[in-house]
Amino acid sequence: MIFVSHSEADTLALGTELGKKLRPGDIVAMYGDLGSGKTRLVAGIARGMGIGARVSSPTFTVVNEYEGAVPLFHFDMYRLGSAEELFEIGWEDYLGRGGVCCVEWSENVEEAFPEDTIRVVFRKTSDNDREITVTGGPEL
Repeated sequence: MIFVSHSEADTLALGTELGKKLRPGDIVAMYGDLGSGKTRLVAGIARGMGIGARVSSPTFTVVNEYEGAVPLFHFDMYRLGSAEELFEIGWEDYLGRGGVCCVEWSENVEEAFPEDTIRVVFRKTSDNDREITVTGGPEL
């Protein structure tokens, strides 16, 4: 599915709809340039999952955890060079905790994802507009 976002509010709304349909164990791998809307989408996912916490980018911490009926684990792989480094920080432990994992800069750790990973690709088409392609996920 391809969605066109004209604003941060549109991206947040898409994330909210996706978040309502995610299930424990789902992985959302995100791909896109800096400033393309990845963290905004995760904020919407959190909202859709009933998590009221303020979502911020985990660039320096690598992962932020948000508690809810189903926990949300928000990863930023920008500073990681390989999937091996991801496993060193406990990736498999997070997968086993029954939460939803959202991963920014997924291209850096692509080989760590299972076949059923939901993939979200962001493409800037102007300063404000984004083309957001979601594959492998629930019907939105």
